[in-house]
Amino acid sequence: MTTIDPIAALEAAEGSWHASGDHEAVAARGRGRWSLFLRNRLAVVGLAFLAIEITVVALAPWVAPYDPNEQSLLHRLEAPSSTHWLGTDTFGRDVLSRLIWGGRVSLEGAAIAVAVGLSVGLVFGLLAGYVGRWLDNVVSRVMDMLMAIPGLILAFTVVDVLGPGLGNAMIAVGIATIPSFYRIARGQTQIVSAETFVEASRMIGCKTRRILGVHLLPNTLSPVIVQLALALGAAVTAEASLSFIGLGVQPPTASWGSMLREATTSMRTRPVLVIAPGVVIALTVLAFTLVGDGLRDALGTGRESQMTR
Repeated sequence: MTTIDPIAALEAAEGSWHASGDHEAVAARGRGRWSLFLRNRLAVVGLAFLAIEITVVALAPWVAPYDPNEQSLLHRLEAPSSTHWLGTDTFGRDVLSRLIWGGRVSLEGAAIAVAVGLSVGLVFGLLAGYVGRWLDNVVSRVMDMLMAIPGLILAFTVVDVLGPGLGNAMIAVGIATIPSFYRIARGQTQIVSAETFVEASRMIGCKTRRILGVHLLPNTLSPVIVQLALALGAAVTAEASLSFIGLGVQPPTASWGSMLREATTSMRTRPVLVIAPGVVIALTVLAFTLVGDGLRDALGTGRESQMTR
């Protein structure tokens, strides 16, 4: 019978971080990936755009020139000017101010949706990929059913039960994103679970919770991070779509989708009311996509050589 050295097994279980004995190697790998990301100019442009956008909407109370809900019927549908850089809408509200505050709502909604999809999909993906057997079969069938339901139909159902509103609408969108995170986490977990350091962890009696959190989770994050960036862009579009048809944020609160809905009544006379939020939505989704592509190339998702162990 083969005798297992507990110390050697523990070193293997901790991965290259401990086995190599060199923390600087891990830090150097991280710097190398960051350098690779910075070489992708389009990804850097997308990241810079998102950084500026998030900063502006976070500072909306100080950056926005007017109260987004302040009405002035004497100045309704004004053209862009030095007073109102993007003009005013049908109620005389400043378009730029509503665009800034609306960005805050839209990005918060996207964050809610992705947080729901990520947290549920990642947890069940790790469990199903590691435990396997009946748990994998049951959870995978549930995810298959969720994927078979169109996202908007699912959103309509959830909003119909819980009522209209940003939170309910984005929870519905988040539920629709769960399968994508689940499939990525499950697939990566199945690959990593077959590695020697995971087998060694089982041999020395590591608890399942420790194996999942310390050994498996870090090695599944690269593709999950890429999916996170892409899902944020999709969630922005979903929020705009739901608010456009009245299932998202409710008046008078501004969001990019609600601004598009309100602008349809006067888009022939003031097309800027449609163009402004439409362009911002398109640029935001494009920026998230560019960052996701850059992360995919830098992290080398899908290649065993880029695993963190």
